[in-house]
Order: sequence, then C-alpha cells, then structure tokens
Amino acid sequence: SDQREDHDSGGAVSTDYLSQLGVLYHHCPSVFSVDKIASERSYRNRDEIIVSPEKMGPVYEEKVKMFFNEHLHEDEEIRYILDGNGFFDVRNDSDEWVRIRLEKDDLIILPSGTIAGHTILPPSPYIKAMRLFKDEPKWTSLSRTPELEQNPHRKGYLRDKSAKAEMMT
Repeated sequence: SDQREDHDSGGAVSTDYLSQLGVLYHHCPSVFSVDKIASERSYRNRDEIIVSPEKMGPVYEEKVKMFFNEHLHEDEEIRYILDGNGFFDVRNDSDEWVRIRLEKDDLIILPSGTIAGHTILPPSPYIKAMRLFKDEPKWTSLSRTPELEQNPHRKGYLRDKSAKAEMMT
C-alpha cells in the first residue's frame, strides 16, 4: 500500500497520549506563537522546506520514500506546518505506528531518539514546513537497524519515556 494513504486506526490520538510518547503538539495560529515556543526551548535557527513534485522535480518520489523510511534524529525534530498537510508517524511502546496528521498551523516536537517517518497527503502532494533547530541546521537521520537501539540518543529517549511513565503511575 502507498504510505501516503490516509490510514485510520479507528481511534483518535490525544495530545495526552502523544505526550506519553514524548511527542509535543501545539496549534499555533501565528508565527508569534512559534517564536514564543522557540524562545522557551532555545531554538536559535530555522529554515523552510517545500515538499512537492513542482518544487523538487525528478527527485520528489525518491525524497518522499526517504522521508518515510524509519529513522531517528540525534536532535529534537521540530516542524511547524505553514501550508499543506502531511503525516508524522512515530512508534509507540508496542512498536506500532502512531499516525499524526498535521495541517497548517500545527507544530510538533519529537524528542531526539524517537523512531519516526514522514509523508505527505494525496491528492495534493504539497507541504511547506518551518524547521527549527537549537544549533546550526542539520538534517542527519539514522535509518532504523537493530544496532540503532544502542544509539545513546535512542537509549536516552527510552529511559526518559520510561521514567515519565513511572511518575504517572
């Protein structure tokens, strides 16, 4: 099946559930709201990306597949959707996908070490997003392999999530 299809588990995903996974969601109707979050979390740099066949040309399909492949970043992954829509998929405690649909004015923060994948929605394959960074912009992703579970950022994510779960019980 096409990763861009609107897969529906039949159950809504609450912001509380996302928070248990370490994922933070905000609705930001203005860039002022984004600036406030950026200041609070010490994000000093930002850029914008447009993912569309028109903008990316012949590499579009290859890039969409690359974004969807399971990976992690060793830095927080912060995206503010300026236009269009798409999915951010993350793995839950049972290693099942949790699909998060993002639209204009949505902001998502994935902690470093989160296993994720991203894609855009048909029939209008277009998304424009602001990417925020604590330091210099970098987009290094590490593909998911069994060895990746030993990555210090992955281990830190799992440890932090486990400690948070214990505090909630």
